[in-house]
Amino acid sequence: MAEFYKAFHHTIEMEGGYVSDPDDPGGETNFGISKRSYPAVDIAALTPQLASEIYRRDYWDRLNLGSIDNQVIATELFDTAVNCGVGTAGRFLQEALNLLNGGIGPELVVDGIVGSKTIAATNERRKRQSLLKTLNGLQFVRYYEIVKRNPSQKKWFRGWLRRVWEA
Repeated sequence: MAEFYKAFHHTIEMEGGYVSDPDDPGGETNFGISKRSYPAVDIAALTPQLASEIYRRDYWDRLNLGSIDNQVIATELFDTAVNCGVGTAGRFLQEALNLLNGGIGPELVVDGIVGSKTIAATNERRKRQSLLKTLNGLQFVRYYEIVKRNPSQKKWFRGWLRRVWEA
């Protein structure tokens, strides 16, 4: 089964430390935890320990990532959840699995809730690389659409692509 701290350390490398950029819709951010999402948290004083507690509770556990038997897939989903939202990461997984099943068998409901059916379908995938690449493709499209809708967000595009390239 996948381990939280491996995914957490990967994502913290992507996120970095404290940033307060007026162009960031999340506002003040530290370790990827934003003031917009956590208004009661003192973002500037956030410690890696508190960040890991938030991430485990609100991201890792909500997506049931500890039930996924492939660390690379679980890490990718965790990082996507941190950057795009938990529901989006769940929908990406369900959409990717549906695309890859080739119309054979029942499709998963794309609701962003990673329950037992989604976990089972993920763990049954034999070609994990195709799942990873499909998840990365969906992530790329999301970033591209954000920039097309709001060109001011282009300054973040290369950093977002790093998440796709380094999966």
